[in-house]
Amino acid sequence: MKRYIVLFATLFAVIFSATAQTAEEATTEPAQQEVTATDHNTLWDSANAAYNESNYSKAVELYEAILADGEHSAKLYYNLGNAYYKQEKLGKAILNYNRALRLAPADEDIRHNLEYATEATKDNIEEIPEFFLISWVRSVRNLMGCDGWTATSLILLIIALTGALAYLLAEAISLRKAGFYTLCVTALLCIISTSFAYNKRQALVNSNEAVIMSTAAPIKSSPDRAATDLFVLHEGTKLTIEESTDGWVEIRIADGRKGWIESSRIELI
Repeated sequence: MKRYIVLFATLFAVIFSATAQTAEEATTEPAQQEVTATDHNTLWDSANAAYNESNYSKAVELYEAILADGEHSAKLYYNLGNAYYKQEKLGKAILNYNRALRLAPADEDIRHNLEYATEATKDNIEEIPEFFLISWVRSVRNLMGCDGWTATSLILLIIALTGALAYLLAEAISLRKAGFYTLCVTALLCIISTSFAYNKRQALVNSNEAVIMSTAAPIKSSPDRAATDLFVLHEGTKLTIEESTDGWVEIRIADGRKGWIESSRIELI
């Protein structure tokens, strides 16, 4: 029994040590972070003021300046998308709404504005029907972003370890049963939430989705300007990148059609 106590005491120590280390790293170089935060706040307030005054070009310039300085957030992309939409730059608006939605997948305002902007695009593409279970899993995964699922995984891990302690150390049979069932359920949920966090992280780091920026873009049968035009897509249409080569990318749209487009005509989400 002493061996189990030492084992779980060590596991808890590792978890809390990692948490403490993360907090310590977050406070590194406080003076520089404070200056940066102040600068961003000033730009943010100025951008919002310009937007409220209908000076959308100035608002875009200031929001982009914040992004160029390394600051990223769902609210920033959302406001930038709104400013671009007011300028009738549909491609840029949809691009930034999609970026905002990746960081805050449960935000209804972002989703509403993205759907509204998408309806204004010229391409009416019917999506291939999807198996209902896949759609349900995706909707659950989109309830939180990467950070949310990571935090959930850590909480579930601690609960699972607590259940394991109760199962191994409790004298009462009822407590041991409760500990066992708690361990099984939370361990399964921890695995699921960890996989969701991993998928969200991969989507952020290795994006293979893009939005067309050109007013009209011909989709070719091969990566060559002289190749046959298969169809034409317009500004704001979202697509998936299959592969790329020498300034061209092979793309797939929601209805399953594929083709090649010049990489200069699209921008990654």
